[in-house]
Amino acid sequence: MADSTIERAPVSPERKGSDFSQLSRRIVQEGLLDRRPVYYTVRIATVVTCFVGGWVAFALVGDSWWQILVAAFLAVVFAQMGLLAHDLAHGQVFRSRRPSRIAGHLVGNLGIGLGYGWWTDKHTRHHANPNHEDHDPDVAPDVLIWSAKQAEVSKGLPRFIGGWQAFLFFPLLTLEGLNLHISSLRALRRPTLKHRRTEAVTLIVHDLAYLGAVFAVLPVGKALVFLAVHQALFGVYLGCTFAPNHKGMPVLTGEDRLDFLRRQVLTSRNVRGGHLINTALGGLNYQIEHHLFPSMPTPNLRKAQPIVREHCASLGVEYVETGLIDSWAQAMRSLHEAGASLRGGGRSQASAG
Repeated sequence: MADSTIERAPVSPERKGSDFSQLSRRIVQEGLLDRRPVYYTVRIATVVTCFVGGWVAFALVGDSWWQILVAAFLAVVFAQMGLLAHDLAHGQVFRSRRPSRIAGHLVGNLGIGLGYGWWTDKHTRHHANPNHEDHDPDVAPDVLIWSAKQAEVSKGLPRFIGGWQAFLFFPLLTLEGLNLHISSLRALRRPTLKHRRTEAVTLIVHDLAYLGAVFAVLPVGKALVFLAVHQALFGVYLGCTFAPNHKGMPVLTGEDRLDFLRRQVLTSRNVRGGHLINTALGGLNYQIEHHLFPSMPTPNLRKAQPIVREHCASLGVEYVETGLIDSWAQAMRSLHEAGASLRGGGRSQASAG
């Protein structure tokens, strides 16, 4: 597991940003921030074709237990659509915000029931302060505990399950798809949510179409099984996609003073792998490069990696890269260590999460 100790010395004004600006100039010179319209045209066409094909298969299979296989296939497709919505939110696909937002509402809200506006706001805050206990919503102790400090002040459900949360992590992921949808609906009550009417209409249309199609084709028992399998596998896939990126890496606190480059690199982890890993994780296996350059199109992340890795080495900044299984193992170990004090074993010394 990565060293969870981060230097807490302030960065001088002259040094702040300078290390990143040098890297940024090189990336721009290489054209790695340029749009990749052909790649995204093919990717969008492929995902949409699979989405439509999955529902056509659902209609053709009809009242049969073979629908469980259709549910599994659609879970993969839903996750891939979620990854596509992620790229849209970062402005990787289109140059301007309006087409990105329209496509995001179609893919996210209407397609898979994920509130594009709510999730974009949440994810933007994560990128600004990754793995920061006070500012990153992805390490807020809503259900899981990510550090010993959070364990000490935990209450309710996080405290109840915190001691054994590593063993419960994957079972809990089966609820993640449902959790994201419920959070999207709850966000509609916020007056500050942008384009709230569009968000509401597209989410409601998704629910009516999704549930209407399932219960129109299947009897109640099979319909419920289909929904359970589909949503469970969808949640596990998404969780397995995002968990390797930061979990088990250093958690920042208000005492940490890091410049942009170090804040992004030291809290992120890359996952090694070939084309299959790239496709399955939607390019998020290049998490370090993605956090440094969020608007960089997915296929360019691989090309940026050697440049970023060389730059980090020249600065003495640790660049963490591991295999997929090992990344999950590191995340589980950090969860187990974070909840050590809740198992009656004394205060945990881990600060990773």
